[in-house]
Amino acid sequence: MSSNSFAYNEQSGGGEATELGQEATSTISPSGAFGLFSSDLKKNEDLKQMLESNKDSAKLDAMKRIVGMIAKGKNASELFPAVVKNVASKNIEIKKLVYVYLVRYAEEQQDLALLSISTFQRALKDPNQLIRASALRVLSSIRVPIIVPIMMLAIKEASADLSPYVRKNAAHAIQKLYSLDPEQKEMLIEVIEKLLKDKSTLVAGSVVMAFEEVCPDRIDLIHKNYRKLCNLLVDVEEWGQVVIIHMLTRYARTQFVSPWKEDDGLEDNEKNFYESDDEQKEKTDHRKKPYTMDPDHRLLIRNTKPLLQSRNAAVVMAVAQLYWHISPKSEVGIISKSLVRLLRSNREVQYIVLQNIATMSIQRKGMFEPYLKSFYVRSTDPTMIKTLKLEILTNLANEANISTLLREFQTYVKSQDKQFAAATIQTIGRCATNISEVTDTCLNGLVCLLSNRDEIVVAESVVVIKKLLQMQPVQHGEIIKHMAKLLDSITVPVARASILWLIGENCERVPKIAPDVLRKMAKSFTSEDDLVKLQILNLGAKLYLTNSKQTKLLTQYILNLGKYDQNYDIRDRTRFIRQLIVPNEKSGALSKYAKKIFLAQKPAPLLESPFKDRDHFQLGTLSHTLNTKATGYLELSNWPEVAPDPSVRNVEVIELAKEWTPARKAKKENPAKKFYSESEEEEDSSDSSSDSESESESASGEQEEEGDSREDSSEDTSSEHRSDSESASEVGDKRTAKRNSKSKGKSDSEDGEKENEKSKTSDSSSTDSSSEEESSSDSESVSESESEPESRKVAKEKEKKKTKQDRNPLTKDVSLLDLDDFNPVSTPVALPTPALSPSLIADLEGLNLSTCSSVISVNTPVFVPVKTHVLLHRMSGRGLAAHYFFPRQPCIFGDKMVSVQITLNNTTDHKIENIHIGEKKLPMGMQMHVFNPIESLEPEGSITVSMGIDFCDSTQTASFQLCTKDDCFSVNIQPPVGELLLPVAMSEKDFKKEQGMLTGMNETSTVIIAAPQNFTPSVILQKVVNVANVGVVPSGQDNIHRFAAKTVHSGSLMLVTVELKEGSTAQLIINTERTVIGSVLLRELKPVLSQG
Repeated sequence: MSSNSFAYNEQSGGGEATELGQEATSTISPSGAFGLFSSDLKKNEDLKQMLESNKDSAKLDAMKRIVGMIAKGKNASELFPAVVKNVASKNIEIKKLVYVYLVRYAEEQQDLALLSISTFQRALKDPNQLIRASALRVLSSIRVPIIVPIMMLAIKEASADLSPYVRKNAAHAIQKLYSLDPEQKEMLIEVIEKLLKDKSTLVAGSVVMAFEEVCPDRIDLIHKNYRKLCNLLVDVEEWGQVVIIHMLTRYARTQFVSPWKEDDGLEDNEKNFYESDDEQKEKTDHRKKPYTMDPDHRLLIRNTKPLLQSRNAAVVMAVAQLYWHISPKSEVGIISKSLVRLLRSNREVQYIVLQNIATMSIQRKGMFEPYLKSFYVRSTDPTMIKTLKLEILTNLANEANISTLLREFQTYVKSQDKQFAAATIQTIGRCATNISEVTDTCLNGLVCLLSNRDEIVVAESVVVIKKLLQMQPVQHGEIIKHMAKLLDSITVPVARASILWLIGENCERVPKIAPDVLRKMAKSFTSEDDLVKLQILNLGAKLYLTNSKQTKLLTQYILNLGKYDQNYDIRDRTRFIRQLIVPNEKSGALSKYAKKIFLAQKPAPLLESPFKDRDHFQLGTLSHTLNTKATGYLELSNWPEVAPDPSVRNVEVIELAKEWTPARKAKKENPAKKFYSESEEEEDSSDSSSDSESESESASGEQEEEGDSREDSSEDTSSEHRSDSESASEVGDKRTAKRNSKSKGKSDSEDGEKENEKSKTSDSSSTDSSSEEESSSDSESVSESESEPESRKVAKEKEKKKTKQDRNPLTKDVSLLDLDDFNPVSTPVALPTPALSPSLIADLEGLNLSTCSSVISVNTPVFVPVKTHVLLHRMSGRGLAAHYFFPRQPCIFGDKMVSVQITLNNTTDHKIENIHIGEKKLPMGMQMHVFNPIESLEPEGSITVSMGIDFCDSTQTASFQLCTKDDCFSVNIQPPVGELLLPVAMSEKDFKKEQGMLTGMNETSTVIIAAPQNFTPSVILQKVVNVANVGVVPSGQDNIHRFAAKTVHSGSLMLVTVELKEGSTAQLIINTERTVIGSVLLRELKPVLSQG
C-alpha cells in the first residue's frame, strides 16, 4: 500500500510537492533530512487513529478533514483502507462523507474497493435514498470487468426505485457501464427505454444523456416520450435542459419537414412576377402543397421559448441553436435579444456566444443590426473578445451604418493592443471590398496610417493596401510611390515583401522608381528575411523582362547572391528564374513565355470571414468552436423530403383511463357483496350510494395516475396523504349537507353536522365514513318517502340510525377491501400513516379516510390581493375586454381546481352575442371547467364569471379560445405560483413535525438582506401573504415566522419559515415535496422580502 501511494505521489507532479514542502518547512526543523515525509506520515497517522476511534464525532471530524484535503487537490489515497472500514457506519453523516471519498478513489484503489463490494450491495437496499444513490455511484466507479453483472443488476433495481434521485443516479451509471463493457448495450437500452417513460423532472435530463451516449441513433425510443419531454422541459434542471434541447434538435431534423420551404415559396412568387399567365399556371400545377407546420414541431418551438429568459447561459445558447436550426426563418429573430443579454456575462461565455453570433450574422445580418452598439469594443475586453466583436461588426456593415463604423474603427486603430489594432486594419480592408461606395475612403484612410509611428500598424496597412490595389483596376501610381519611400523605414518582413510585390506587379507604371528600389534591395539582400529575399528575386526577374537595359546587371548580381544563400528555397528559386529569363543553349520552351508567366493577371484575393465555413457544424457545440469535428459530435441530418408518420408520437392516455375505471369498480363491488348481509346489500344498491362510490373511485383513479410521477419517499407521501384525505373529508361533508337539505329529514342533517364538528376536535377517524353512509341512507329515505306513509318513514329512520351505529366500525374496513396488500381488521383501530407502504398510500389517497391529525385543516385566506391580469385587451378583442384574478377560494367545480374569476367588458356601442370558451389547448393532465355561454353583453356592460382550472401543481400556461358569435381570440392564463396553494391551519408542534419529515432534498433556503424596519412581524406577514396564499402558524419565538399551505392539486404541504438573524439578515426556508414549486416560490419571495 505504501509503495503504491508513494508512486502516486511521484506521478501527481511537482505542484503538489511544492505545496506540501511549504507546509513542511513551517512545521519542522531543517535539520531532519526526511522531515517532509515523516511529517506527512504523522499527519495521516493521526487521521487513521481518528477513523479507528469508537467515537462518531472523531470519525466525522476526520472525514471532514479528508474531504477538505481532496477539495484542495491533495492526495488522500493512502487513507483508503481506513476510510473503507467505516462504510458500514450507522451514523448517516459519516456514511455520506465516506461515499464521497469512495467515489473519488474507487477507480484508483480497485482491489481494496472490491473487498467491500458486499457492503455496497447492502447499501443499495438502505432506507435512505442518498445512501442508495451513493452506493450505486461507488459501484459504477469501480472499473473492473468482473463486476459488470453486479452493476447491471444494481442499475436495473435502481431504475425501479421509488426515489427519483436514485433513478437519476441509475441513468448516470448506465453511461459508466457502457464505457466499461459496450457488449451490455442491448440490456442497457431496455433500462433507458424504461427510464425515458419516467415522469420525474429529476430523471429526464440524466436519462436523455444516457440515451445520447449509448444509443443516439435509436430515435424510435423518443417517439412516445417526445411530447412529455417537451412539456417537462421548463421544470427540468438546467444541465438536463441543455442535453434534452440538443437531442430534440436532432430529433426534429429527422421527423419534420423543413419550415424554410415557406420562404423559398415566397421567392418563387417574386421570380414568377414577370412571367406570362400560362407559364405561371403550369408552374403552380407542379408546385407542392403549401407548407403547414406539424403540431409537434410547433410544440417544441413554443415550449423552448420561455427558456430564452433562463439565467443559465448554456440553456439560452441551446435554445438559440434550436431556433436557428429548426424554426421558420421569420421566427428566428427572437433569439437575438437573449444572445445579446449574454454578452454581460464573464469572458468565457462571451467568447462562445460571440462565435455563434459571428456565424449567424453572415447569413442573417438583419437579426443583430438593432443591437449594433452592443458589439462596440470596450477597453476592458480581452483581445479574443475584441477580435470577435470586430468580426461581427464587419458582417453587419452596410451602406447605412458604415460611416459610423469607420469612425469607431479609427478609434480602435489607436489602441495600445497592437494585435487588436492590426485586426482593425484588416477589418477596414474587408469593409472596403464589401461596400464599393467607401472603397476610396478606406484606401485614403489606410494611406494616412502609413505615416503612423507604430510599425505594426504601418505594416498591416501596407498588407491591406496591397490587397485593395490588387482588387482595383484603377491606376494608383501615387500610392505605390508613397509606399516605395517607406521601404527605408519599415522593418516588418511581411510589409517589405508586400511593397516589393506591388512595385513588381506595377513596374511598367512606375518605370523610374522600380529600378532604384531594386538597387537598394541588392545592397541589403544578404541581411533581409527569407520572405523579402524571394520577393527581391521576383522583382528582379520582372524588371529584367520589362526594363533589361537598366536592370540586367543588377538582376544577375542578385541571382548570384541567391545561388549561394543558406536557404534551399531561395537557391531553388534562383536556379529556376535564371533558367527561365536568361536565354542560353540549355533553355527550354518555357523561356519564350517567361513574360506571360511573371506578369500574368493575378486573381484578386478574397477577403472572407473565417466563420464562413463553420455553419455546417451545429451551433453551440465544441466542433463549432474548434472548427473541426470533435469526438462524439453527432451531425444534424438534412430535413426529410416527406415527413415520417406523426402518429408514432401518439400516446393513448384517455382510452386507457376509460377502460380502467369500470374494472376497478367491479373489483370493489364483488367483495362488498360478500361482506354485507342481504338486507344491507339492498340498501347499498341505491343510486346515491353508487354515485358516491363512483366519485370516490374517480378521485382515487386520478390520485393513482399522479402517483407514478410522484417524487418522494414513503415518509413524505404520508403527509401528502393526510392533507388530501382532509380535503376529501371536507368535500364529503359539503355533499352531505347538500343532499340533506333536499330531503325532508332536516333534523338528521343537523345531527350529522354536529357529529362532524365533534369529529374535528376529537381524534376519531370513523366519523367521516359515517357521514357518507348517513348521506346515502338519507337520500334513500327521499326516494322511499314518496310511496310510504309518514309513520313507516319515522320507524325506518330510527331503525337505520341503529344499524348505522352498529355498522360504524366496519365502514372503514369495507372501503379497503379492494386493496390486495392489506389485511382487513375486525376492530376499529386507527392505522398510523407512516406504517403504510408507499404503494398503499398511493392507492388510499383518493379514498375518504381521515387517517391524519385533525389539527391540520384548510383555512380561510389571510389576504386576497385585488390585482387583476389582462386576459384579452379591448384592441385585440375588437371591443371585448377580459380581465382575470384569483379570489383564493376553494373551487366549486372540483377540489383540485384553482378558482379563477373573469370579468368581461363590452367597450363597443353594439351588443356582443354568444360569449363562450372555444378550443382548449391544455398541457397533458391539465383540466378546465368553463363558464356557461353568455347569450349577450350590452354596450358598456360588464359581467363576472367563474372558472376552475386544474394546473396540476405547475405554472404552465392554460391556453384556450375566448369566442363570440363572430370571432375567436386566443388567450392564456398563467398562474403565479402563490395561487396554486390553499392556506392550512396547524399548530407549531405539527409544523415542526412535518418540517422534520421534509428535509434534505425537500428543503430549499436562501439568505435575505434588508433594512431592519422591513423585518417587523406585520411587514413580513403582509409581504408573504401578498405573494402566496398561505396560512399563519402561531410561533412561540419572536424571531421566527411560520406559514403553512398545501398545493391545490396534490395536497402536498408547503411550509414557509422566515428566521430573523442578527443584523439585517434573515433566512427564508421552504419545505415541500414539490421541490420545483418550492424553488419557484423561493425565487418570488426573496426579492419581495428584500425590498423596502
